[in-house]
Amino acid sequence: MPRQYFVSREIFSQEQEKIFFRHWYLVGHQSQVPQPGDYFLADVAGESLIVVCDRGKKIRAFYNVCRHRGSRLLETGSGRLSAGIQCPYHAWTYALDGQLSGAPHMDEAPGFNKSDYPLHAVNLGSWEGFLFVNLADAPAPLEKWLAPLTGKFSWWNLPELRAAHTIEYDVRANWKLIFENYSECYHCPGVHPELTKMSPADSAENDLTEGPFLGGPMSIRQGKSLTMSGNVCALPAGEMESGHGGRVFYYSIFPNMLLSLHPEYVLVHQLVPLSPEQTFIRCRWYFHPDAFVREDFRPEDAVTFWDMVNRQDWRVCELSQRGVSSRGYEPGRYSPRESIPAAWDRYYLACMA
Repeated sequence: MPRQYFVSREIFSQEQEKIFFRHWYLVGHQSQVPQPGDYFLADVAGESLIVVCDRGKKIRAFYNVCRHRGSRLLETGSGRLSAGIQCPYHAWTYALDGQLSGAPHMDEAPGFNKSDYPLHAVNLGSWEGFLFVNLADAPAPLEKWLAPLTGKFSWWNLPELRAAHTIEYDVRANWKLIFENYSECYHCPGVHPELTKMSPADSAENDLTEGPFLGGPMSIRQGKSLTMSGNVCALPAGEMESGHGGRVFYYSIFPNMLLSLHPEYVLVHQLVPLSPEQTFIRCRWYFHPDAFVREDFRPEDAVTFWDMVNRQDWRVCELSQRGVSSRGYEPGRYSPRESIPAAWDRYYLACMA
């Protein structure tokens, strides 16, 4: 794509309106809010959202905005609410289901009814335990949007997995460069020698080749795992299916999820585009819950390995950002090993059209 797609604030604003406000957007996993009152904040295209578990253990999402004078309600990124959500400005209080439960002195206001002022709800859906929001008024159901993936990842028990570690990165690169980088291993021999040693760069296959969901498997050398030691670091994520043991599966889920499925763990990159030149990335490593109590559980082996690989990727993405920002940049040609980035570009451009 031409230079302007990576540097233009006008195009970034269009992306917010046409993509981030209208598509189902990953915000987290159900394991982050297991009990009533548990919550976390999510940023979607500059909007702050509250994702909270209510008294009936239903997970809901609301704009982080008081219905009185618009104050931001919660500032801490995650935690547990003991009773409800109270505005720090005038102490309007909301139950965990978003209903206004307390409004000091408003009984003196003629015609005021608390039921008229619930928090503004946001569309929220769950897929394989992962939580997505959509800021459109009436979006297609999440189940319909993700229908092509139904049952595809059931082997990994994604709803039951628990995060063992989280690393957050501030990458000085456009979010599209990060998707394109993730979607090919043409760069792996030069950029990722440690990764290539255990997973041959030419072993990539793709079973999703068009549309919003792209990717496929790569081989892992026999007896190896994608960890710093090269050894398996945990129990298998699920009951082993034929062919899964020696492969890792990489998929991009438009517009902000990168899903890497290993035999014994799952790695998720959650992208939050901040500007044309900056992307916040939250990376989480998920394991089978039974793995946490075993003596042979070594999550740091996988975390250290992928933190190294991530930083190698972020370096070349930042170099790409600096290069495509130049007036001397002209788009080149994709190689035959970059069919997935090309497919990603086609889908992105269709959304922008």
